[in-house]
Amino acid sequence: MSTPRRRIETDVMKLLMSDYEVTLVNDNMQEFYVRFHGPTDTPFTGGVWKVHVELPDQYPYKSPSIGFMNRIFHPNIDEVSGSVCLDVINQTWSPMFDMINIFEVFLPQLLRYPNPTDPLNGEAAALLMREPTKYEVKVKDYVSRYATKEAADAAADDSSDEDEMSSVSYASSEDEAAGMEL
Repeated sequence: MSTPRRRIETDVMKLLMSDYEVTLVNDNMQEFYVRFHGPTDTPFTGGVWKVHVELPDQYPYKSPSIGFMNRIFHPNIDEVSGSVCLDVINQTWSPMFDMINIFEVFLPQLLRYPNPTDPLNGEAAALLMREPTKYEVKVKDYVSRYATKEAADAAADDSSDEDEMSSVSYASSEDEAAGMEL
């Protein structure tokens, strides 16, 4: 069985060798940014986001923290902090998953199939449930205003937001992990 440190290096190297644009923070493999494109055939199509990733020391046994740095209008993503409320990452994370899964499966599925019954953004959830057409228009407006390549490049690197994102993002992981069989 590999150590967490080796697993972090392996997963990050796979991500670096993939088609994703990855930027390490201070050459640290436990903190980096990934340029993420909105999935096709969704209102998020054409959007480009800078996604902040932090891998805890216990990775892969503890889930990574994921946050959008530029704004996105989505029921399960906090508009201010960028925190992602993603059950697969936060509560059902398994060491069998890796970073590629997050960007190829988990995040695209979250954007395709939002869950308005468990919102971090109540306004987006209410709009999606009551007026789905207006929700889609607002998502597309946010994509055109905040999810451009330029917006992703300029996304703030405010460490206080990152700290907030980290604690919110996997706060429930430990509670959930206690009852999970890995």
